[in-house]
Amino acid sequence: MIYGVGNERFDAYRVAQNTVSPYSVTNEQEAREAGLSESEIKGLKKTGRIECSTCASRMYQDGSDENVSFKSAAHISPEAAGAAVRSHEGEHVSNAYKKAAMNDGKVMSTGVAIHMAICPECGRSYVSGGTTYSSIKYSENNPYGANAKSMDAAAGIAGQRIDVGV
Repeated sequence: MIYGVGNERFDAYRVAQNTVSPYSVTNEQEAREAGLSESEIKGLKKTGRIECSTCASRMYQDGSDENVSFKSAAHISPEAAGAAVRSHEGEHVSNAYKKAAMNDGKVMSTGVAIHMAICPECGRSYVSGGTTYSSIKYSENNPYGANAKSMDAAAGIAGQRIDVGV
């Protein structure tokens, strides 16, 4: 076996005792059986060599009423979460364009915010979710757009979002 220079923790005595190499452990239980200390286990978790129980049990689920992925809760590894969440939020953007096209509308703007968090157990940062924003303008000829305007007028909220600052 070859170990890095300066890693006096992995001396010949431990190798002679036929202990498990810290490089071969795949989970926390194996790391404990290999005799690794709590700080060494935390280091392996932080670097992603072994997955902590919090990261292993983290589930992602969509809370919108649209037909998109992740309607039922599913586990995504911390390494794959970023790509999966970005792809999922892209589905929402695509749906906004489809909705606008079907109802004679025009997408004025869209935006996606990706949320990050820190795992309290291992300290790794991970993508915790995302939010999609879209603004669609419907033509006056469309009953949906005209109806929305008349509902705003009836509720007395028309013109409440005007910035008159000079």
